[in-house]
Amino acid sequence: MEEGDRPQLKTLHCSDLTIELDSLLSDGYRLDMIMPADDPREAIVSKSGESVRVVLSPGFSRQKPPEGGTQNWIAGRAGMEYRDLIPDRLDGRVIASHIRITEGGEVSDYVHYHKIKFQMIFCKAGWIRVVYEDQGPPFVLRAGDCVLQPPQIRHRVLESSAGAEVIEISSPAVHETWVEHEIKLPTLDVKRDRDFDGQRFVLHLADARTFDEVCAVAETAISAATQGYASVRTVRLAADGVYYREPFGEFILLYVLSGSIQPNGSNEKLLADDHVVFTHRAETLVISAFEDSEFLEVSLREI
Repeated sequence: MEEGDRPQLKTLHCSDLTIELDSLLSDGYRLDMIMPADDPREAIVSKSGESVRVVLSPGFSRQKPPEGGTQNWIAGRAGMEYRDLIPDRLDGRVIASHIRITEGGEVSDYVHYHKIKFQMIFCKAGWIRVVYEDQGPPFVLRAGDCVLQPPQIRHRVLESSAGAEVIEISSPAVHETWVEHEIKLPTLDVKRDRDFDGQRFVLHLADARTFDEVCAVAETAISAATQGYASVRTVRLAADGVYYREPFGEFILLYVLSGSIQPNGSNEKLLADDHVVFTHRAETLVISAFEDSEFLEVSLREI
């Protein structure tokens, strides 16, 4: 089945997408596509040349917190739990998700790819073991590491520590996740400079950073890999330190990893796990630290 064939698909409406998919997969269908990853409402399955589009009926929702969770967390794809950092998603242009995997061990993921313009993942806590198309054998992302996942690169989450957490930022907010049935990972060839729709894969390791005593910036290679479309960096400020960020595009997200900071234009002190988004910023962003602090900064030229 080709992705463009969707208008010719048979459509099945249901009140619970998970139950309906489990039934179809038990009947020999295979999963081809699911969307969105954080709260699946639509999927495509196929068997013996027949494809079916399964859609959650209007009025039904899977927006339920996981067992023992809070109303901020919902169950998403492959057993992962999601918390939306930008509730309005800037009219569907960007989604920023705080994702966690509560149980350690093997993750119920599969080789897949996303139809996106931009996607990066920053490991906030714990570790996750992942593998990417043409990037060699599986490797482990640890707290402070990040990757740029260029459009349609095949990849898979293999396993994680209990309580692993990542920050994921994608554009557009709602996008398709396609299952890759043909390509096996890891691939035999290693092509670290391969172009994926104008972008390159980037792995940034936190232990490669160097910081000075007052203000230090750990810049990733994501700007070069996206031809200047995105910038991803971590910033460490000593107490009473100040960080200046020149205007950059239409979107800046700051996520506090530790300590406490306050950007100009924000009336509140931001503590660990707090975040703030600025759009269409025309003036210099000035950030002050009340104590030794570290934060993640993600900037997009346009959204």
